[in-house]
Amino acid sequence: MVDYHASNNQASSGGPAVYMDPREQENDWDRDLLLDPAWEKQQRKTFTAWCNSHLRKAGTQIENIEEDFRDGLKLMLLLEVISGERLPKPERGKMRVHKINNVNKALDYIASKGVKLVSIGAEEIVDGNAKMTLGMIWTIILRFAIQDISVEETSAKEGLLLWCQRKTAPYKNVNVQNFHISWKDGLAFNALIHRHRPELIDYDKLRKDDPLTNLNNAFEVAEKYLDIPKMMDAEDIVNTARPDEKAIMTYVSSFYHAFSGAQKVPPPPGPVLHIYPTLFSPFQHGFLLQHWCRPHRELVLDTLLHTTHTKSYGPVLVNIQSFGQSFVHFGKQSFVHFGNVLALWLQDINGSWHNLEGAEKGYEEWMLNEIRRLERLDHLAEKFRQKATIHESWTDGKEAMLTQKDYETASLSEVKALLRKHEAFESDLAAHQDRVEQIAAIAQELNELDYYDSPSVNARCQKICEQWDALGSLTQSRRESLERTEKQLESIDELYLEYAKRAAPFNNWMEGAMEDLQDMFIVHNIEEIQGLITAHEQFKSTLPEANKEREAIQAIQAEVQKIAQYNGIKLSGGNPYTTITPKSIDDKWHKVEQLVPQRDRALQEELAKQQSNDHLRRKFATQANIVGPWIQTKMEEIGRISIEMNGTLEDQLVNLREYEQSIIEYKPNIDQLEGDHQLIQEALIFDNKYTAYTMEHLRVGWEQLLTTIARTINEIENQILTRDAKGISQEQLHEYRTSFNHFDKVRGQHEFKACLISLGYDGDAEFARIMGIVDPNNSGAVTFQAFIDFMSRETTDTDTADQVIASFKILAADKNFITAEELRRELPPDQAEYCIARMAPYSGPDAKPGALDYMSFSTALYGESDL
Repeated sequence: MVDYHASNNQASSGGPAVYMDPREQENDWDRDLLLDPAWEKQQRKTFTAWCNSHLRKAGTQIENIEEDFRDGLKLMLLLEVISGERLPKPERGKMRVHKINNVNKALDYIASKGVKLVSIGAEEIVDGNAKMTLGMIWTIILRFAIQDISVEETSAKEGLLLWCQRKTAPYKNVNVQNFHISWKDGLAFNALIHRHRPELIDYDKLRKDDPLTNLNNAFEVAEKYLDIPKMMDAEDIVNTARPDEKAIMTYVSSFYHAFSGAQKVPPPPGPVLHIYPTLFSPFQHGFLLQHWCRPHRELVLDTLLHTTHTKSYGPVLVNIQSFGQSFVHFGKQSFVHFGNVLALWLQDINGSWHNLEGAEKGYEEWMLNEIRRLERLDHLAEKFRQKATIHESWTDGKEAMLTQKDYETASLSEVKALLRKHEAFESDLAAHQDRVEQIAAIAQELNELDYYDSPSVNARCQKICEQWDALGSLTQSRRESLERTEKQLESIDELYLEYAKRAAPFNNWMEGAMEDLQDMFIVHNIEEIQGLITAHEQFKSTLPEANKEREAIQAIQAEVQKIAQYNGIKLSGGNPYTTITPKSIDDKWHKVEQLVPQRDRALQEELAKQQSNDHLRRKFATQANIVGPWIQTKMEEIGRISIEMNGTLEDQLVNLREYEQSIIEYKPNIDQLEGDHQLIQEALIFDNKYTAYTMEHLRVGWEQLLTTIARTINEIENQILTRDAKGISQEQLHEYRTSFNHFDKVRGQHEFKACLISLGYDGDAEFARIMGIVDPNNSGAVTFQAFIDFMSRETTDTDTADQVIASFKILAADKNFITAEELRRELPPDQAEYCIARMAPYSGPDAKPGALDYMSFSTALYGESDL
């Protein structure tokens, strides 16, 4: 059955039950925490005036609302005055603990009246927190001044607003829709006063465009004539865009209490029949009593008694109303019949008349009460049907909604949303508790009033109550399921998050490991491959610890599955924090396990390869380190032989050919190196730290050695041929060779020029002429063979000294000297300049300016021995 005390707690003192919507109260309190300064000012004044209107009954008052309640004494006194009950004895000490205890006693009393105090504590009141104090006073006002207001079964704010709307409805320019803007112009206050005390206010003289005058008029009249203290300032209301709702409600509630207590219920209508006995004689009264009153009285009584005991209240209401009309007709007809009963005895007239009048009055009162009772029953029955229909319409589909298992496949965020939705439903359910209680109360009243259709009402009420109990059980069960699922999904979510935090770095490690294990390494020596092997061994040593991490990560996922399976949760989707699945982790781990031995084999194969390469390097280097110095030594020996040139050319030629044969016999060593080099190339070996010699260098050196010995032999052979062909003596050839070898450093033009100077040639022109002969390709180098050819040609083509002197004598016209002008005139320019350069000035007795001694040219060209 319905728990009628679930949301309607009774006060410990036996006071009326009070239902307050916690959401509404919390919203009000939230607004207090962000109170507008203008509203705070209005609340201070209004709440202070309201408190003083009650405290003055106890001979005291407050000045500062947050200061005067700090010790709790006046707060407890205020509650005693407005409730009429005694609170626990206050503590008179002035210490903070005494004040807190007093305020707590007041707050406990408020809470005992079914009021939920949201975020209001004794410490805040004792500390003089203005907003908390105003919130507490508003809670008191709401409970003791507003909460009990009821108009047509509405309560609190709605009831007070409906009362104001009804009272002000006939007045122009008044439209009460709320407790803030609707009261700004002051007309609503004046309309309330005028409705109940029209003599106090001339409403027609009030203007809507003069709110200050209207407000001040209403406040002054209320304070002066209605004993309602002025709780607000007109200026504060007019100058505020939206007056404080709580202040307005507090002030208007004072009007409600002032006028509702003074209202007078209009007297009930008089009896339908009132007969004046003075119209009839005693005889008439007696006759009326015997022949008409008594039979009709008995008829009325029987009818009424029969009607009273009839259970068919629906038809009875119509019957009684019809009977009421007959009774009135009876009253009218009695005047006629009184004329026929004048023969009654006078002594019976008064008594009979009084009996008749009493019966008439009793029947009339019973009839009116019965009509009211039946009308009440009709009203209650209709009200029961309306509320039951509304409630049944509201509950339609609720059981199906509460029994669905949608949370089993929902995610955590979806379950949280379902839980919030369920909390909203619970609030809605709590709000409908009052309707169910009203339905049960109406059914109970119909039973007490003996309603004719009580069985159907009771059956419907019982069904509603049982359904309500079922909804309560289902609601609690669904909340428990949602909360349990939320807790489980939160655990799963935490596991998912931990899985993601650990799986991400482990997955990255495995991907890096796979990449490293499959990396194509390139090494060039044993040291590099040994370094890779050492690193690989270190990596393998970390695999056991990595496997433990993998198992721990998989254990997290297994725990998720265990929780889901144990609690019947159908996990939708995967881990919201990562895309790394347990299968992908296992697949990558197995791949790593496969790659490790493959890497081992590859490294060992590479190690064997590098060891083989190192052997090839050592073998090649051993031979190269022998061949390289041997070639170098031979090259130096050949150079020394070509310079020294001991013995005749024929002897030198024989020695060189023997030397050449010894070099050629060394060829197998070169071939062996070529074979080793071929193996190194096939092994793709590009470096050899064991030797500085490469095969290319050795091959070039060998070729140079062969070329040098062959060239040297060729030069000796050419020298022999030149000597024999041109008649150059062995001594002269030796001289040429000695001069050439002396200056043969790099065989450049500079060295050859020095050689020519040593042989008697001078001048840049002469040097240029000779270079054109010995180096026609302008290579910048002069070979000994070219030098021998030049010198042979020069020696062969030169005239004798006597021939030269005779030629100059002819040019000089038998003079002992010749001038430069004569030479330039007779000879080509280059020859003239060549001769002038080699002639000394003539100093004989017949010398003339510019005379040249042509004998000096012959001396310079052939020497003193040739002359």
